[in-house]
Amino acid sequence: MRDPNDDPQVDPATENEDASRLGQSFANRPLGYPNTLVWLRSGVLRDWRGVLGAFLATWFYVPVALLAAVWGGITLAVYGLVAGGTQIGDQLPEVLRDAPLVGSLLDAFLARSGGVLGGFAGFAVGFLAGFLAVLVWPWLDAFDEPANLFTGLAGMVVAAALIGVLYTLYRVMGEPRLLVVSGARRLSRREAERLRPILYDCARALGLPNVPRLLIEDDPVLTNARAYARHVVVTTGLLDEPDENIAALLSHELVHWRTGDEVTSAFVRGVALPLVLVHAVPTWLMRTFPHPATNFVVFVFFWPVLLTMKYVVLPLHSRDVRAAEYRADAGAVLAGHAQGLRDMLERRKSFESGRSGWDEAVCATHPASELRLDRLEALTPAADGTAAVADPVTAENLFGRPGAVASPRAMLVAGALALACAFGGTLLGVTQWALFRPAETVDGYFSALADHDARAALERVTPAARSAAGDVDRLAALVEAKSYQPPDDVDVLSVDRDGDEATAKVEFTLAGQRVPVELSLRREESATLGLFHEWRLTSGPVTLGVPGGQAGLTVNGVPVETPPEGDNLALLPGVYTVGGQSTVLAETPTQAVAVVPGMDSAGQVRLEPVLAPGAREAAEAEVRRHLDACAAQKVAAPAGCPFRYYNGSTVKKIAWKITEYPQISVELTGPATARVSTPYDAQGTVRATGTTDGYFGATPFADDDSFGIDGVLSVVDGRVTFQPNGE
Repeated sequence: MRDPNDDPQVDPATENEDASRLGQSFANRPLGYPNTLVWLRSGVLRDWRGVLGAFLATWFYVPVALLAAVWGGITLAVYGLVAGGTQIGDQLPEVLRDAPLVGSLLDAFLARSGGVLGGFAGFAVGFLAGFLAVLVWPWLDAFDEPANLFTGLAGMVVAAALIGVLYTLYRVMGEPRLLVVSGARRLSRREAERLRPILYDCARALGLPNVPRLLIEDDPVLTNARAYARHVVVTTGLLDEPDENIAALLSHELVHWRTGDEVTSAFVRGVALPLVLVHAVPTWLMRTFPHPATNFVVFVFFWPVLLTMKYVVLPLHSRDVRAAEYRADAGAVLAGHAQGLRDMLERRKSFESGRSGWDEAVCATHPASELRLDRLEALTPAADGTAAVADPVTAENLFGRPGAVASPRAMLVAGALALACAFGGTLLGVTQWALFRPAETVDGYFSALADHDARAALERVTPAARSAAGDVDRLAALVEAKSYQPPDDVDVLSVDRDGDEATAKVEFTLAGQRVPVELSLRREESATLGLFHEWRLTSGPVTLGVPGGQAGLTVNGVPVETPPEGDNLALLPGVYTVGGQSTVLAETPTQAVAVVPGMDSAGQVRLEPVLAPGAREAAEAEVRRHLDACAAQKVAAPAGCPFRYYNGSTVKKIAWKITEYPQISVELTGPATARVSTPYDAQGTVRATGTTDGYFGATPFADDDSFGIDGVLSVVDGRVTFQPNGE
């Protein structure tokens, strides 16, 4: 059978009487709220100043900023001392330095005070620069993208609020176990008989439908009490106090419990959780090892955290804490125990000592006892009845009306904001998916190539890859040419993303073949419109080596000038037609070069000219014309001709007749030049006839001889000309 003494909310002596008025609640939360959510909401949203201080101090790295500020100030102060004492005098205008009396006065003043002034100025500048540097440094990237400033701040607020809520839930839900670990225990039978009736009486006087669970700590020296979210903990020293004093103290703590002051404190702690965890180290050391030397060492190492807590978090949070103390004191007045509270305040500065570093640094900001006594006198009528209280304490003005989770108007505004955020988020998401995803970049790149728009295609690659394009105007002309064949039937198979890097698997048709490639992409740091980060291909134009000294070199019909040593052309993916010079003597067959994205190089173009149609006939005709001109000469040794007559006699008269023309071979040495020669077995024959003048008079002769031809063909003014060797 259950022992009523084991239930902290049921007084065995008055169980039947109090069962309806002091009913139990789930997890011992106060029943003065419509539901648990309203209770938590009222505590979380009450102290906006404390939340703001905790947020600024923690999430803007104020301790780090203080550390940087002090070290920056010290560094520049030392520099200011040295520079001010040695160099500041040299900065005076010569007019002042040479002025009688004034110059000497300024020199003396600066010589003795320049270092001090420089030190003060250096410290001020260094302190301000160091402090602002830490505050501004995390937001440097946001200055280029204003939207990131808003989203970054919103993300910080959401993160801080989420941590605060989770920590609050952790403190509320884990409160029984945490109190047991801290040393609290359930009341014994005698302790319950002493304290519970007083607790129930105070609850009835305050109009509370239920009470928290009452726990006790073994401390016979201190008379201490503390209200938590679901419990009230007192010390054993309270058992020695008169009932009036106990009732005043319990009434005070019941108001704290009913108004959710611990929920408020837990949320502020949660928002500042990183700072609170760091701050717990020095406070634990100073509380565990109370000695001036310990305090000094701890301060040296943790002074930024201690000062931040004392001068940033404490001033903003203390207003709500002081208001909560005055409100709890008014609860003792409402319960009819103002005299007991007065006795406690007159004997003690406070009966709520903290047991953690947070409590000692932040929450222990109770108003001065004398100010609390003044407030008590204002809330209670005079003992002789000569004066009444102008504004008596009531349960309604003490606890207020918690209301619903939110008012209809607030819910309407919140709903409208939620819809706007949902619509805006959906719109931004659709825009990002449609226009600013890796696959869209790949599609846009190949679409630009399909439109013969090289500049638009280059906009889809990273700046580093774009710089490899070289002459953009020339590249644009090559892509705009009709003979340019872009990749066709492009299909983006998949996109694998890893953070700001992505790999797209793509297939397309090029030169009649299906080509699979993998393209790497990188997400840009800067954002378009401050919201959208575009993706860029990391592979830029591909180089194609072309020979130098080639007059008439064309790519897609566009003339390309190259230096004598050759050149590398930057080409976008596609098929290009490379051609050379064509003349009546020779023509250069065009070459189709397929450029695949991502390849290291498209290779080297080698242009090999071949004889043009009719070039051999033109060469033979030109050679014969030359030979006919030689045969027409009436001399024994025609100039520049491959035949001549020698017999030791003086030729008196001679005539030449080519009986058979030699066959020729034509070897191209360039698009406009060729070497002409006669094979050994294909020589021609020539007959020389005439008379010689000798000892016996004029003697007729007839002589046949073989000969070959050797020379150079070249194109002059659009026609083939022959030049024999030796001329």
